[in-house]
Amino acid sequence: MYKKFEDALLRVLASKTKKRLILLGTLAAFVLSVMMIPGELVLAKMLPGKNNDTFNIYLTLTSGSSIYQTQKVSECVVDLLQQEEQILDMEVFLGMGSPLDFAGLIKGSHFKNSENVSEIVVNLSKKHQREEPSYMMVQRIRPLIQKNCANIYAGTQFTFVEPPAGPPVLAAIVAEIYGDEAEGIRHLAGRVEQVFKATPGLVDVDIIQDDIYEKFEIRVDSIKIARSGLDVKQLNDSVYLAFEGMQISVKNSPLYDEQIPIYLSLSSQTKRLTSKSKEAIEAKLASLKLMNTQGQMVPVTELVTLVSLKSNPMIISKNLRQVSSVVAETDMVSQVYPLMDARTVIIKSFSDEYEIEKTGLFNLNLTDKKTSKLYKLVWDGEMEVTLDTFVELGAAFIAALILIFLLMVVYYKSFKLSGIVLLGSFLSIIGVILGHFIMDLFTTDTFFLTATSLIGFIALIGISSRNSLLLLDFTKSLILDKKMPQREAIAYAAATRAKPILLTATAIILASTLLASDAVFGGLGVALIFGTIAAVIVSLIIVPILMDALELKEEFSQ
Repeated sequence: MYKKFEDALLRVLASKTKKRLILLGTLAAFVLSVMMIPGELVLAKMLPGKNNDTFNIYLTLTSGSSIYQTQKVSECVVDLLQQEEQILDMEVFLGMGSPLDFAGLIKGSHFKNSENVSEIVVNLSKKHQREEPSYMMVQRIRPLIQKNCANIYAGTQFTFVEPPAGPPVLAAIVAEIYGDEAEGIRHLAGRVEQVFKATPGLVDVDIIQDDIYEKFEIRVDSIKIARSGLDVKQLNDSVYLAFEGMQISVKNSPLYDEQIPIYLSLSSQTKRLTSKSKEAIEAKLASLKLMNTQGQMVPVTELVTLVSLKSNPMIISKNLRQVSSVVAETDMVSQVYPLMDARTVIIKSFSDEYEIEKTGLFNLNLTDKKTSKLYKLVWDGEMEVTLDTFVELGAAFIAALILIFLLMVVYYKSFKLSGIVLLGSFLSIIGVILGHFIMDLFTTDTFFLTATSLIGFIALIGISSRNSLLLLDFTKSLILDKKMPQREAIAYAAATRAKPILLTATAIILASTLLASDAVFGGLGVALIFGTIAAVIVSLIIVPILMDALELKEEFSQ
């Protein structure tokens, strides 16, 4: 078999037409494979979805919503989830976040403490006992919950949170809007939110900022209280008891070291308001009466004034700068492409109010045409982590190529031979990209080019360089020591070294198949499998052709 390969390679080296066709075909394969990334035939992502045994659902109603409204929406979600056979159990935390976990630490679930929020922790059966991955289940359940539960109360937001496969981030895409004017930041954030909601692939869109809503303040008339024979504390206690409840005493027990508080509260039905209006609160206050020192009952409405106010939102800052963040998750797609689409829409449609300037790679400066106020839109989240990771891994790849090239120059004292080794190592990218394209055809969900894929590509540099070194060293020995003609030496060296090269490649491919099915390291396994195949082809065909283009005897004699 190796003799046949030697003869075939010798015929190729003897034909200029065949060599030209092979080199042109290799160049075309390289260009086509690289163009698959901007052409979106192979999609890039930091890490693919991870098959977990749990996920959380954050519920956020509009500010000012009652705990009963939050409970009603939560019950709707629970009723839908109970129809899923793979869900073992659920925990509902009304008015608070669940106990702190890895994802909640970053997303701030431990800060949830109001009547309009809720968190549902969903526990699934073990991943080896079910066919559907958790991320596919979330994708399927999300529209059902949105359709059946989001319209119970207007403005209800759902966010599905899964334990991250890699570094935890606030969201897949985060648009941070900085500025000096709170109203301007709020307005711009609202427009960005609408763009996100209209962008295909983005879900769970929300703005991290307080809503401005109408609230009512009970102002006490101390003069009327004094004239009525009452005191302010009596009024405060009665109003607080009517709407909230309060501790009135304690109970001692031999079973506990501390006293047990006793609370007094009206029934839930009694405390409930008929609507969110001034009239409903006044009607509730009118039903409350206080007994003065003369034994007379005085209506509370005679002692207080109800004033309507706007809420005072919390000021959020980052790095000592006021900021509002618009967040969105991606629905089984890479965050890169929806971000590019949303950014394009922002640049085109926001020009009616703002003068837009591009800064950095993706960031924007927006200057209000009316007020001349400057606002900065900075992208963060998984997109920023992805960009940093790919840039750093790309830099590591380039550094590895340069170091290999310099080592080869020192070893061979020839830039041309070192260039052949370098080119042979670089061409293994053809197999990496084509491998991801092929795997995407046979998988139910998208097979992404991930950070682990790039790690595999960097690892391939050493494998491909080793193959080229085997050929060069053996060819050098045949030409200088055995006085063999150049083409015969190249063909004989390639055929002789084909066996160890193929055995090494087979070992790598078989070992990498264990990684190919893994959710996180699948990209590393595929990169090693198909990249090794490409490296073998390049080493046994392309490198010999490039070697034949040189006067090897002169290069080896330097």
